[in-house]
Amino acid sequence: MTATLLRTADELHARTRAGRRAVVMTMGALHEGHATLVRTAREIAGPDGEVVVTVFVNPLQFGKGEDLDRYPRTLDADLKIAELAGADVVFAPSVDEVYPGGEPQVRISAGPMGERLEGAVRPGHFDGMLTVVAKLLHLTRPDVALFGQKDAQQLALIRRMVRDLNFGMEIVGVPTVREADGLALSSRNRYLSPKERRTALALSQALFAGRDRHAAQEALRARAREVPATHARAEALSAIGESRAAADAHAVAKAVPGPGNPASVRAAARLVLDDAARLDPPLVLDYLALVDPSDFTDVDEDFTGEAVLAVAARVGTTRLIDNIPLAFGTLGAAS
Repeated sequence: MTATLLRTADELHARTRAGRRAVVMTMGALHEGHATLVRTAREIAGPDGEVVVTVFVNPLQFGKGEDLDRYPRTLDADLKIAELAGADVVFAPSVDEVYPGGEPQVRISAGPMGERLEGAVRPGHFDGMLTVVAKLLHLTRPDVALFGQKDAQQLALIRRMVRDLNFGMEIVGVPTVREADGLALSSRNRYLSPKERRTALALSQALFAGRDRHAAQEALRARAREVPATHARAEALSAIGESRAAADAHAVAKAVPGPGNPASVRAAARLVLDDAARLDPPLVLDYLALVDPSDFTDVDEDFTGEAVLAVAARVGTTRLIDNIPLAFGTLGAAS
């Protein structure tokens, strides 16, 4: 399959469509994470459908002092990666095509959710992101659009926008793709020196520590439900043999089996990040948060349901984000 490079919306609209159109939006510098999105889009669109990959570095979502000028632009390589992954079209419009007449006077507001976490660190970022996503959805006219779960707050806001403003297409989230060492794939990873990359591994390691702590708690609580609420419960829980879990056995044995302990999940992740802050070069934490994905507010201690453990930090001059999904209470631990 040969992917067609198009520069204008008129060219895209002139194409004959038979099946569903699936769109993957990117800022270029494609990697295996993007390729996974494209392959998933190909499966959804089917052999009769069309997969469109957009490549557009959006100036509205870069704040003052951020890396707009040095953001990698590798269109020739992007075209080949998209093509190999199953794209029919790469739509790479100019700034003038997307924003005729200059920056738009009317923009999408991300609202309160857009002011939390990433929005607090990068004011205005999500307004710019939603504005360009809205523009590209109108320009590409998809039946379904796919976004990576690594940008969890972005995905949540896009879903909210499409639902609240009746855009009329399906939004699909695709799980984060990671390197063999656990580092989440990102176009910004190429900025990291070997020493910086070793420090950057703390982001995923912290998330995995929180996840493992959560899994241990869930195992304890599952066992607690099977053992009478007596001293025998503590002994049974201790017999599981997991050192951290066993240390909590007596406390859990006394508790009524129910939701997990968000505070201990945060604490387990924070220990890893605190250690990384003492490395050379150090990891400089922006935030670590355990949030409700519906509005990105912090979960409380009796929270039940799906949650996101999210982290953002700087290593050298490179800023990275990562997250994993968890589930508390009757849903059990997310994989």
